[in-house]
Parts: sequence; structure tokens; C-alpha cells
Amino acid sequence: MSYIEVLENILDSKDVTVGGGSASALSGAMAAGLIGMVARLSLNKEYGLEDSKYLELADELDVINSELIKGVEEDAKAYSTIIEAYKHPKSTDEEKALRKQKIENAGVTAATAPLNNAKLCNRVLQIGQILDGKSNKNAASDISIGINLAKIGVDGCIQNIEANLPLIKNEEILAKFKNEIDNLK
Repeated sequence: MSYIEVLENILDSKDVTVGGGSASALSGAMAAGLIGMVARLSLNKEYGLEDSKYLELADELDVINSELIKGVEEDAKAYSTIIEAYKHPKSTDEEKALRKQKIENAGVTAATAPLNNAKLCNRVLQIGQILDGKSNKNAASDISIGINLAKIGVDGCIQNIEANLPLIKNEEILAKFKNEIDNLK
């Protein structure tokens, strides 16, 4: 499913195939676009950074934007793995054990996608904070909105990770996710 299809599903209240994780990644992608635009609008001025730094940050944001667009799609795919795992038969003990393992594996996948997106959103936030007060003042609302969208992206991705943790029973894997969440907060 393309990110446009994911967006359409997010906007459709009757659709239950995608949710907050994809929306959070999309928020981060929008933030990257806005903040990158502000960096480019700050070229050839004296706002506190060298032009090379504005370009470096804008180029990095362009890469992150592309990765977050892919992350929107990955999060939607990850959610579908949970749906598929729960459809696995559970008539015999062997089927129940396999189903349980598939659900846990799906939980890991469904927590990994927003974790990756949270890290990207966090970098967007960091760059926004670097540029805040050191960029074109005519784009002050854009940098502010970008920073807020990045914060929403990080927070929403963390919530999505946490929503999937109950599916994971392996304590070592759980500890790794919890440590990553602590690092992002």
C-alpha cells in the first residue's frame, strides 16, 4: 500500500487497516518537509548558521522525509501482520503454539516499525530545534509547526510501540524496546 493510500485510509474513519503509527510517521515526514523548507529559506542571510550547514540539514531532512514516507507504509504493513497472525488456526495444541509464536513475531514487527519511525522523527525534532531562532524569521510559524509535528511524530510512535509490547512475551526483547523508548523520551 502506498503512503497516499495509507493517508486516504487514515482520513477515512470507517477504515481500520491503519492507525496512529502511520499517522505519526506521516507527521514526522511533514515536519521534515517544513523544517527543510525553512533551512533553505535561510540561505544567503545571516541568521546564525553558515549556508553549508543549512544545506546539510535540509539535505538530511530530505533523506529522512523519504525514509519516513517508507515508514508510513512499513507501519501499515506491520499492523497487517498482527491481523494475519490472529487468523492462524488454533484447534490443536500445535496450532495454538504456532499461532502464539506468530502473534509474538507480529508484535515485534509492529513495534519495530514505529521504533524506527520514532528515531527518525526525533532527529527531525533535533534539527528543528537547531534551526529554531537561527532561521528565516519570515518562516517562524513554519519552524514552529514543524517542531510541533515532529514532537507529535515521536510521541505517537512511542505510543504505538507501547501498544504492541503486550504481544511480546520475550523479556529480553521487551527490555530492548523499553530501553529504546526511554532513550527517546
